[in-house]
Amino acid sequence: MTSPPPLTMASGEDDDPVIQEIDVYLAKSLADKLYLFQYPVRPSSMTYDDITHLSAKIKPKQQKVELEIAINTLSPNYCRSKGEQIALNVDGTTSEDSNTYSVKMMDKQTFTSIQSTTNTSRYAAAIFRKGELHITPLQGILQMRPSFSYLDKADCKHREREAANEGGDSSQDEADEDVKAVTVRFSRPESEQARQRRIQSYDFLQKKQAEESWVHLHYHGLNDGRSDHERLYLYCQTMGGSDNTELVKTPKEYLAMLMPPVAEEKIVRPVGPSNMLSMAQLRTLPLGDQIKTLMKNVKVMPFANLMGLLTPGTDSTAVLRCIQQVALLVQGNWVVKSDVLYPKNSCSPHSGVPAEVLCRGRDFVMWRFTQDRSVMRKEIAAIIKLPPEDVKDFLEHMAVPRINRGWEFLLPSDGSFIKKHPDVAQRQHMLWMGIQSKLEKVFTFSKDDLVSKKDLETETVHVSGEQRLKAAHERARHNQPSLEKDLSARRQGGAGASGGTGVRVKEEPVSEDEPMDSCSSVHPNGLVNGYPSSSATCPASNPHNGHGGTPTPSPSPELRDFVWNTFRKQHVLTLSEVKRLFNLHLASLPPGHSLFHSISDRLLQDTILMSQCKQILVPFPAQSTAAADEQKVFVVWETGETFDKHRQVLYEIFMKNYRVRRNVIQTRLTQELGDQTTKADMDRLLKECCVSLGGMWYLKGTLQS
Repeated sequence: MTSPPPLTMASGEDDDPVIQEIDVYLAKSLADKLYLFQYPVRPSSMTYDDITHLSAKIKPKQQKVELEIAINTLSPNYCRSKGEQIALNVDGTTSEDSNTYSVKMMDKQTFTSIQSTTNTSRYAAAIFRKGELHITPLQGILQMRPSFSYLDKADCKHREREAANEGGDSSQDEADEDVKAVTVRFSRPESEQARQRRIQSYDFLQKKQAEESWVHLHYHGLNDGRSDHERLYLYCQTMGGSDNTELVKTPKEYLAMLMPPVAEEKIVRPVGPSNMLSMAQLRTLPLGDQIKTLMKNVKVMPFANLMGLLTPGTDSTAVLRCIQQVALLVQGNWVVKSDVLYPKNSCSPHSGVPAEVLCRGRDFVMWRFTQDRSVMRKEIAAIIKLPPEDVKDFLEHMAVPRINRGWEFLLPSDGSFIKKHPDVAQRQHMLWMGIQSKLEKVFTFSKDDLVSKKDLETETVHVSGEQRLKAAHERARHNQPSLEKDLSARRQGGAGASGGTGVRVKEEPVSEDEPMDSCSSVHPNGLVNGYPSSSATCPASNPHNGHGGTPTPSPSPELRDFVWNTFRKQHVLTLSEVKRLFNLHLASLPPGHSLFHSISDRLLQDTILMSQCKQILVPFPAQSTAAADEQKVFVVWETGETFDKHRQVLYEIFMKNYRVRRNVIQTRLTQELGDQTTKADMDRLLKECCVSLGGMWYLKGTLQS
């Protein structure tokens, strides 16, 4: 078999040899933050780099930017009289803080952006260094054009003056005007077509755009140190080939990207309504999608019913793993999660309330049903403060109305599931504790404010006379042996231990496993919220006085590993954040995992302190709204690295200051460690331990949103 002749290059390609190969890297550090500004009304030779920028702000969702740039009023090309005239027309003769031009002269110019293109997937910024080309995708391309909104303001001033003059002239004739009848008309309910036209109207779009608030920015010049630092992110941070898989393609994949195959449209005849799915079609989906689809349609379902709807032979462990991703356990039944019903960026079909607010309100309703069988609609609406239509929707998802009893949970409590799967029930209980703490902060309520009806009203039990007589006979028959024994003892020993007074002291049996509580206190266990109170000094409740008591349990190896790994990834954490991460860790464990049981706050803090961490006292301001757990700040003190000294110096600074500037930290590090502290060390220290806002640096977790 002869081999085919070798392919020969065209004569034109022989004259165009490859002279250099350049490695291309994809930088992603600024992929969602990089914008290209174009100034189409100004030549490229006249840049704004050396001109003072007074302010800058952005609306990220709309990609709208505004820049205020100073005008050189001392330039020979500047007409001073025109500048004063424009300022007079815009602001008038009054001096107010809201004036556009504070110096009575047009001394600044505003630039407003418009999008050059809405699809920036084909555009990127590139930088070439040492034979390497680094490209960063662009988030947006904006054209900056001068804004003349000050002319609109001048027109408004002019119209106001004209209206005032006309009003003064016509005031003399007001007494001669006759009283006219006014016909009051009520608008009819808005149809769906009218609503769609209103949503697509220009006024509605303008109103929606105005609802997004401005985010104020700090402008840094081209040669500023912060600009130099940010410019480094234009280079790819990870140079390994495995992280740049977007640029590593086989010839077939590259051709498929250049010329994607044409997808043939398949015509499928619907067998039912478009919003419904047959069981046959449902069972062709992956297990997770099957469960999600069923829960979105049913809303509330016992686990046994769910298993009956799935394909026979489906593994219950896999179902448990999937159901916990889309539903929460309420009274032993599964209720679909709020974020599944109200996805991000959606809103209420009744009131237009955003999905985030709806999810919080519905989570509160679900949490109330974990406490009681029935709830009152007025009580719910008073706390979550949402429109009545949305509150009714929440309740109809999981409850039915009962006369004089409010709304009762839709299904009876499924105690058999809780007994069969205690690990799942425990994990769900921990999740609800986390949701409860979040809801208490959002809606400013306490669990003690919502006392269960079972605790307020004693349940009336009707007992017939025959039943009472039968119970009395049973008690007498049960107590007869002990009474005869007491009578014989009294005849033999007289009054006995009562000292001859005829009074008998009743002795209560004490369990051998549980020490008897010998101190009188409001809290029988001597604890207040899990911590020893100052009044709990009796031997039975104090494990540190050498007279017994229950000592604090030692942390398990699994809990130590969790705390150790968490603080090695995040060097500064508040107790509130540790508890949140711990609850997420519990939720991620597979069903059947029961290594963590009844982890108290005290045990969690002790475990943190045993993991080479310390608690530092950050001086929060008096007006701070941080909760008690958010003010308990724990830091990694020793890891065995030489960088520990840098962190310890930083922590000592924040023990005296709630917030500091970067130069203060730099000066203190230089004093303590000498000139060996580099800019890279400074950047690493701030990135690991701090966050920045408004030019000030805060320890992570201490900055309140």
